[in-house]
Amino acid sequence: MQTGGPISRKLFAEAKQRIPGGVNSPVRAFRNVGGEPFFVKRAKGSRIEDVDGNSYIDYIGSWGPNILGHAPEAVVHVIERVARDGVSFGIPNPYEVEMAEKICDWVPSVEKVRMTSSGTEATMSAIRLARGFTKRDVIVKFDGCYHGHSDSLLVAAGSGALTHGEPDSAGVPAAFAEKTIVLPYNHPEALEAVFRERGEEIAAVIVESYPANAGLVFPRAGYLELLASITRRHGSLLIFDEVMTGFRLGKAGVQGIEGLTPDLSCFGKVIGGGLPVGAFGGRVDVMDHIAPLGGVYQAGTLSGNPLAMAAGLAQLRELDGADGYARLEALGAHFEAGLRGLMEEKGIAYTFNRTGSMFCLYFTDREIVNVDDVMKQDMEFFKRFFWGCLEKGVYLAPSPYETGFISLSHTVGDLDRTLEVFGEVLAAI
Repeated sequence: MQTGGPISRKLFAEAKQRIPGGVNSPVRAFRNVGGEPFFVKRAKGSRIEDVDGNSYIDYIGSWGPNILGHAPEAVVHVIERVARDGVSFGIPNPYEVEMAEKICDWVPSVEKVRMTSSGTEATMSAIRLARGFTKRDVIVKFDGCYHGHSDSLLVAAGSGALTHGEPDSAGVPAAFAEKTIVLPYNHPEALEAVFRERGEEIAAVIVESYPANAGLVFPRAGYLELLASITRRHGSLLIFDEVMTGFRLGKAGVQGIEGLTPDLSCFGKVIGGGLPVGAFGGRVDVMDHIAPLGGVYQAGTLSGNPLAMAAGLAQLRELDGADGYARLEALGAHFEAGLRGLMEEKGIAYTFNRTGSMFCLYFTDREIVNVDDVMKQDMEFFKRFFWGCLEKGVYLAPSPYETGFISLSHTVGDLDRTLEVFGEVLAAI
């Protein structure tokens, strides 16, 4: 079994004595690939360095937030400056007002926004708001779409399109799961059947507009439009979970790309500049149901934290001023062209999904339309590929169900070296 270096192994052994599984988020445990994780000492630009002195080209970027790369000067400088005035107040600060204005300016569907400290809090709060606004209890979500670990959303699919979900975790009461219907993504017939039978009970449909927790899955033509029209027709709300895609794929995320207007949207990642953050927002008439204006309670002691708000604003300004999205698309296109050429040359069955700076390589040639397709890829091949890349200095997500991220700190040289490593590893496998 392959593991990190001696210092990482020592730290992991110590961590397991005091932290469940030795990690503070399960995917870090490397359970999907075997072996043990390494521990990071520092990171700069496109590279991370572990405690044993090994350097890697990083395609995780703290799972998406680091769109400029690690420790960008513009963000670090702002954090240092703002921290001198205090790291937390629990009282309104100017940065949260500026961030709210920025989000509403960049995302046309958002007229008001409430900050949180995580994406999980954002989606959880959006669900509560949708239920309070519609006075309905039932939620529809999609298999393979992850919206954080709140009870109502940590639900697996039932045995059929019309069945209620079942708890996907110990500790989630069955009564919570009974209020959540789970459908296959990209399956319009299942969606229409549910609304025919239960439409008057459904408070909201929540969806990762481009699912990015089962690799990277794209909606079939017309599918998101169907979500918008069917929820509108039945008086339900449409919630876009853009925690991953928001401000990563463009100023208005997927809804800007697709030209859609959800009722509520959830954000995180990029708007925190690498610090913990989340947000949800949408129509004024819906958002004004939140306390203190309305009867839907939501709160957070550290919400709108000045460091997170200032760091996020610095990152957004840098991204906007540097023509960032066009540059990220160019880097992504260069990487995709090289990878497709390599895979064809090696004669390996694959599917490669990319949009802008987000990508996923699947070891299967089947079309990927939902999580069932993702599950049918060659998992053992992925494990060998992951470890081979890591040994040669390229860090990909330690799971075949995660999206890769390119940052503005990645150079064409980084991408070309990564493709060289891919070729060497594939030849060895």
